[in-house]
Amino acid sequence: MKAGGWKLVFGWPGKSQLPLLLASFVLGNLIAVMFSAVQPSSAYLPFKHYAYQEAKASNGVKLYSLRTAPDNIALKPIASNVALTEDYGINGGFFWNGDLLSIAVVNDQPLKGQQDDYGSGWYNIDVPKGTLVWDEITRRFSVQVAIDAHQLQVTDKSRYWAQGGVSMSLRDEGHWAERALAEDMPAFDEARLRSGAVYDDKQNLYLVVTDKPCTVEQFRAAVLEKVSRGHLVDGIFLDGDGSSQMNSAQKVLKGDSREVYQMLALKRK
Repeated sequence: MKAGGWKLVFGWPGKSQLPLLLASFVLGNLIAVMFSAVQPSSAYLPFKHYAYQEAKASNGVKLYSLRTAPDNIALKPIASNVALTEDYGINGGFFWNGDLLSIAVVNDQPLKGQQDDYGSGWYNIDVPKGTLVWDEITRRFSVQVAIDAHQLQVTDKSRYWAQGGVSMSLRDEGHWAERALAEDMPAFDEARLRSGAVYDDKQNLYLVVTDKPCTVEQFRAAVLEKVSRGHLVDGIFLDGDGSSQMNSAQKVLKGDSREVYQMLALKRK
């Protein structure tokens, strides 16, 4: 049959073409399966100075997290919702009426005021609490239980940062809950929005927030399952409920739209 000078051919491929087509079909499906195996839906998506992940744990808790280098962290005092700032990052420690109730110190200077000032970021108010410490000299993280920044052990007091919260005790399954309760973890058994900061054995830092309420135990279990699984060393719970907030190119979480007074911000986006 001819149309407009073109010969149109209908029908199945010839016998000589069938083996080639079959082989192409099988190879294509094999490649698709292999690709899906190495590209899980919960993989971190790399960007210039951080990586982003959304992952839902088997207990139903969905986590949003930013992975970055410890040198890329700036502890900042703010009086705003994190989502309304120009910085990428998440909320920091606990506060009340603008006073910082968790340690927030850079190079031995609190974020607001002077050493030993109440509400400045020098203290974990009321009881000693888990504090995430980055030692710039040793290039190592640690979680230290302290009441104030005087108690923190670092190589050089002029080269470190420390963020207070409540200990997660990620490698102590038998006693983590007892430790968190001793550190006055708020709303332990209640479903609330949650946030935290954890690190792995390569000294990567992960800033993690939920968008739906969960208990402390559910949040911790989800972090262990979905954030650098098998490689996490330790971390801290940060402020929760409506203070759980994130700002990034990929996700903005406003909590309940309240103002917070301190955040962990990325120096470089």
